[in-house]
Amino acid sequence: MKHIKTISEFHAFLSLPKPLHPLISVIDVETVPHQYSGEPMNMVFDFYSISVKRMGNIKVKYGQQPFDFNEGILSFMSPGQVFSIAVDKKDEEVKKSGWVIYIHPDFTWNTTLAKTIKGYDFWDYSLHESLFLSAKEETIINNIILNVQQELDSNIDKFSKQIIISQIESLLSYAERFYNRQFITREKANHQILERLEKLVSAYFNSNDLITRGLPTVRYVAEQLHLSPKYLSSLLQVLTGQNTQQHIHEKLIEKAKEKLSTTDLSVSEIAYELGFEHLQSFSKLFKTKTNFSPLDFRKSFN
Repeated sequence: MKHIKTISEFHAFLSLPKPLHPLISVIDVETVPHQYSGEPMNMVFDFYSISVKRMGNIKVKYGQQPFDFNEGILSFMSPGQVFSIAVDKKDEEVKKSGWVIYIHPDFTWNTTLAKTIKGYDFWDYSLHESLFLSAKEETIINNIILNVQQELDSNIDKFSKQIIISQIESLLSYAERFYNRQFITREKANHQILERLEKLVSAYFNSNDLITRGLPTVRYVAEQLHLSPKYLSSLLQVLTGQNTQQHIHEKLIEKAKEKLSTTDLSVSEIAYELGFEHLQSFSKLFKTKTNFSPLDFRKSFN
């Protein structure tokens, strides 16, 4: 594991000149010397990374997911996230383009961004869930990065940091807008995810081993769909107005209503069969979702 703690250390690792600012750097991908690493190297940074790059000779794994950098996409990584990178020796002459901006958390200290930066869900998206940009969107993002680079190239004064911070805030706000666009415009793929989610959760609650398995977690559902929990919840929120947990609860309440209205099982038995360890938890959730207690709901059918 290669643990890179500072941006200056990373510049040295890439055989690049020292950064213009120790806590923030914009790297033109074309200027990075060829790095043949042979075997894949696991890496982790102590700083944020935002990139748009096309690099045909770079093979990246983020967690267990392979990723192709041939397409122009916007990707995000936060401090502490592990990824694997390897450079294919055969592709030494492959053209590469794009940029990466590295931001150390200390750079945001005592600014509005320090309070808001972790609130963007896309820091927790997997690399294969990156943002596919239209030509117009890529131009907008590239212009923001150009503004940051120009500010770094200028003489640093008391206004520099806030100007750069405001540019980064604009970039993150645009990214959030473009992700929402992506959730909507990639309609076919996203509706296939919704269909798979529906089948997955239905099959889970129709199984006979809920007692031993317990309730499905958001992480379990996301893993079965090969998505990160944050990406799945963000996608569902945009498409349906509900997050993953709410979808699980919705299917759970459907199953509970079915058992309450068509069986003679006690409320305790139904709660147990649905994977609840405590009757109180089941009753509280049911009333929150339906405005009826389980017993009152059952009485309405008599």
